[in-house]
Amino acid sequence: MKYVDFRKFTDEVGAQPIYLFEGEDAYFREKGGQLLKARFVQETTLDFASFEGASLKGDGIKSLVDAWNSFPFMSERRLVRVTEFYPTEKEYEQYLKPFFENPPQGGMLVIVNSAKPKTGGAVFAKKPNVTYVDCGKGDEETINKWIRLTCKKEGVFVDGVTCGKISAYCVMDMARIASETEKLLCYCVATGAERLTDEIVDLLVYPDAEYKIYELANTIPKKNLSAYTRIAEELMTKGFNELALLSSLASYFKNLYEVSLIKGGDKEVAMALGIKEYAAKKKREEAGKFGKELLRIYSDVYSAISDSKSGKLTFPSAWKTVTARLFFGG
Repeated sequence: MKYVDFRKFTDEVGAQPIYLFEGEDAYFREKGGQLLKARFVQETTLDFASFEGASLKGDGIKSLVDAWNSFPFMSERRLVRVTEFYPTEKEYEQYLKPFFENPPQGGMLVIVNSAKPKTGGAVFAKKPNVTYVDCGKGDEETINKWIRLTCKKEGVFVDGVTCGKISAYCVMDMARIASETEKLLCYCVATGAERLTDEIVDLLVYPDAEYKIYELANTIPKKNLSAYTRIAEELMTKGFNELALLSSLASYFKNLYEVSLIKGGDKEVAMALGIKEYAAKKKREEAGKFGKELLRIYSDVYSAISDSKSGKLTFPSAWKTVTARLFFGG
């Protein structure tokens, strides 16, 4: 199941003997274990133990099993958490299999892994009695659902458009999205607002620099020089100089140009870049806005960087030169 469905699942079915939180999103991985600990462990001193998987090799796995096999003292469950645990299939058969097939009564094993096992490793997701929680990087739909459910729990309504703005401003970074959503909800509660609006988001959430570069680049096909200038000046107050802006734009356009060269659809782009299909779709849409001008724009920005680094132009002159070429073709 996706992480966004995990809380509801836990409410409906209660404690399970084994959980696997697996995926690259650290926020989802950590929050899952914290929720279980808060809900089922009343005495953490006696009924909670934590292990690092790297230290559990061979007979060392017995210490994990012994902790898991202990009956809880003063809590509903004894929770044993292990991080980055990747035993081989042989180690699983020797030390873990009996306990996965017949989990200890009162025990709860929580495995928190950032990656899938390598060849020859035990695939926990396919083992008996394992509740698998997908903690991969959320797509826009997943993240927007998380924002909506989090707000609903606090009695605040938010629509899909505003959810999308929060995730875009935070560049899909779940840790920052969680922090900003908490801040927005505190504001709504303090002001009595029952609806989280775009205006409140714009008031309290500053867009991530990566999102601002996206905004800056997208003023070019619209030929909106005033917006381009405003965004650039705003970024310069946040620590950017002319060279940093040029470098960020060059990286942005280089990435889009590479996307435009990949033949096929979203699936092919996703496979070539190692990203999800939804992200590939967005990249292709961004590249499509610039059409045949994409290579020229990238070349103009890259040439200005080269001229500034070689001493032909100062950084401010390079920035002005690029602006002239992008908006006036000169």
